[in-house]
Amino acid sequence: MRIPLDYYRILGLPIQATAEQLKQAHRDRTLQLPRREYSEIAIEARKSLIDEAYELLSDAEQRQTYDAQFLSRSYSPEAVSPTSVPAEVSTAIGEEALRSLASEPTTTAPPPVEPYTPTIAIGEPQFVGALLILLELGEYELVIRLGRPFLTSGQASLANGRYGDPKRVLEDIVLTLALACLELGREQWQQNQYENAAESLETGQELLLGESAFPAIRAELQSDLYKLRPYRVLELVARPLEQAKDRLQGIALLKAMLRDRGGIDGAGEDLSGLSTDDFLRFIQQLRGYLTAEEQQTIFEAEVRRPSAVATYLAVYALLARGFAGHKPNLVQRARQLLGQLSTRQDVHLEQAVCALLLGQAEEAGQALELSQEYEPLAFIREHSQDSPDLLPGLCLYTERWLREEVFTHFRDLANQEAALKDYFADRQVQAYLEEMTLATPAQPTSPILARDTQAPLQTPFHSTSQESYGASAFQFADAATTVPPMGRVPAAHDGYMPPNLDETVNSDNGLSIAERVSQLSPEGQLEVNGASSPRRASRNGRRPSPQVMSPTDPPTDSPRQSQRLRWDRVAGILILGILAMGTLGFVTVRTLSWVSAALTKPRLQRPALEIGLAAPPVAILPPPSPEEQISVSDIATTVVENWLTAKSRALSENHEIDVLETILVEPALAKWRNRANGAQRENWHFNYEHTVEILSVEPNDPGADALTARVQVREVAEHYELGARNLDESYDESLMMEYSLVRQDGEWFVKDMATIDGN
Repeated sequence: MRIPLDYYRILGLPIQATAEQLKQAHRDRTLQLPRREYSEIAIEARKSLIDEAYELLSDAEQRQTYDAQFLSRSYSPEAVSPTSVPAEVSTAIGEEALRSLASEPTTTAPPPVEPYTPTIAIGEPQFVGALLILLELGEYELVIRLGRPFLTSGQASLANGRYGDPKRVLEDIVLTLALACLELGREQWQQNQYENAAESLETGQELLLGESAFPAIRAELQSDLYKLRPYRVLELVARPLEQAKDRLQGIALLKAMLRDRGGIDGAGEDLSGLSTDDFLRFIQQLRGYLTAEEQQTIFEAEVRRPSAVATYLAVYALLARGFAGHKPNLVQRARQLLGQLSTRQDVHLEQAVCALLLGQAEEAGQALELSQEYEPLAFIREHSQDSPDLLPGLCLYTERWLREEVFTHFRDLANQEAALKDYFADRQVQAYLEEMTLATPAQPTSPILARDTQAPLQTPFHSTSQESYGASAFQFADAATTVPPMGRVPAAHDGYMPPNLDETVNSDNGLSIAERVSQLSPEGQLEVNGASSPRRASRNGRRPSPQVMSPTDPPTDSPRQSQRLRWDRVAGILILGILAMGTLGFVTVRTLSWVSAALTKPRLQRPALEIGLAAPPVAILPPPSPEEQISVSDIATTVVENWLTAKSRALSENHEIDVLETILVEPALAKWRNRANGAQRENWHFNYEHTVEILSVEPNDPGADALTARVQVREVAEHYELGARNLDESYDESLMMEYSLVRQDGEWFVKDMATIDGN
């Protein structure tokens, strides 16, 4: 058969290599043995190809002929097409040959034009060695294409023994393919082809599992798959929403990581290499690729662990879906989750937003009163200066917060506008809030939302006949006219005077939060041009807010509003009686909240960290091979110290001669075994003490299979003969030694040693 190799590649040399370079390359390639899992069949087949390449290229005449043919084919214009190349030097696998060898179906399309690929003819017993050399050259895909057919229908051709012992040859092919999958996966990983990398690694695993072989390599493959999981999750969920199957696979991988870790902030081990902080950053990066519904499903499940981080993220998802989809029931669920966090974290601002979206003024006021978020509170007050309460500022803050800090973390809502008017105009929202209003009794006035004034708000639209502005949220478009840039100005209700937010549920004119919101401009200001809006009074000098309507104002048209009015007048007497107790209660709650906020950890900071997919949250490199995890100096130190320990035991009083075989190979083994046998026979021994200093090791390649180490050894030896100490033979010397180290079957041995001149 022919394979796509040339003799120069086998030796790892360019065509211009000198005779000396050929000799050195042959020596190095011969000493660099493959992994210890390979059989002698594979090692000998590889060596035969290396020897064959050296023999041909070291012969001047044969090399000249080979070079002429090689160069003529490489640069000949006719050589670009595989079909035009003579069989003896054609590209082996060249389209049809490769398909035949790999048992792949042929196609009727003409073969593509390719650069010339040199090939050589090999014998069948050399096939395993050729696969091994292609693996060493990084031809991973070619190794898989050539070797995989032998694992199925090709096993019959192995059975006749043409390639060697069928069982061992099959094991060598499986091993080579698995290693090719491992290295190909790591190569694709570095090229950011994460799913392709996972497919390669999983293919290698399947090969080994099918043969129940090489557990150490299976562990390497599995380790890489674990470390690859965060990257796969990001790649899969970032795909278009139409690729639902792939995205679901990414979410499944994420859930598996969460399960292994014991949650977002869990202490478990998912073997990805991510610390807790790294994983939190990974989750933040991931959120922008998940929809609101996907995040709600994932994080609500995590809340049950329990997890404070997951709870907060679930609140974001519920609020986003609840507001964008006009589903106040989801807002209610978000408020319940916030209740779990409020004892440990300052989430009162979020609670105020939930209360606003649920039309509950009193709860919104209480939450704002307890919040320590000074900048948002200052923003809310600043944008409520022309209003007797804080409703305009809270509404503007809610819209901006949802648009800029909540929606941006959801793939399907990133460009969504946040309009409270549209939310409250929805009939289903109105029905839900109405049910909540009927089910919840009236509450006392909120001290933070009620703004103090000494006189009614005067506007250019004020008239002696004050008309109730009873337009509901969904009627706002017909009742107001947009006048840019002043905002929206009432067109037909000049006598309207805005009520306090604490009166939105039980006010004399019967306006709800939804109706109040419908009167706000895009800038968060009430739809009146206030000429002399009063400033907010000092918290310590708060005065009662003025009544909006006089006793002579006409009653509202709605029977329900008339019932509220009668109830307000009765409830007002009771409210006055508990205001003093309420004030003390609020002061106490605020004090406790401040102390709690000071002693607890801060929640996730807004805005949340943005991380792009192109910049991974943490650099996760493919794990180094076992050889690359230690230096050549470490190897030399370990081997030399093991040798000196074995020497001490072999020449000790106990004469443990067999220990020499664990560290020495020929020719050193025969030399020291003879000496140890002589010591035992003649009844003498040494007691040794050693210190070792590694001076140099060549080559500086932990993956090499042969090393030369120069070592400074101090040896203190006490000689005993017939049980008595012999001072003449005892010594304390410092020696410069050169050790020849080789690796066999994955283990390091001392092959030879010599004393050298330290100068």
